Amino acid sequence: MTTILAVQRGREVAVGGDGQVTLGERVVSKGDAKKVRRLADGAVLSGFAGGTADAFTLLERLEGKLEQYRGQLLRSAVELAKDWRTDRYLRRLEAMLIVADASQMLMVSGLGDVIEPEKTGDVGILAIGSGGSYAQAAATALAQNTDLSAREIVEKSLIIASGLDVFTNDRLIVETLTSA
Repeated sequence: MTTILAVQRGREVAVGGDGQVTLGERVVSKGDAKKVRRLADGAVLSGFAGGTADAFTLLERLEGKLEQYRGQLLRSAVELAKDWRTDRYLRRLEAMLIVADASQMLMVSGLGDVIEPEKTGDVGILAIGSGGSYAQAAATALAQNTDLSAREIVEKSLIIASGLDVFTNDRLIVETLTSA
């Protein structure tokens, strides 16, 4: 249970997440986990929700796909989703991913979904995890009513979500990329 939020605004994309790791429904076991990472020599940002070991397995597979398909994020994500859906071992993994490069963002699930966000103007927003709906609503309002950067929207939205979702804290990791 966590919150991961990605915002693309103009030439900037930001992916952020909280640091809380919860065991079951009542025990916070760690407050500063790093659920947002850089892949492909820093060219791809990723955030995960769900089982940590499951997510790491998927991120390793995604890195292999990014190498195989020379950094093509969409193709790599589609191939990962196909494997995830059809492979007996991978099918049991319980996690969700948000991945982004400087030009696009995707949500990838074990159901075979590879989803790009709907864009309003130059803004796209994706969110996963228990506080994802709160963060997405906050990000949408901020994007429509302010000139904040993608990073600022992610930071403020995750703070708002942490005040509403008991499985989300305010110890954030946010990474950004800028397109040329």
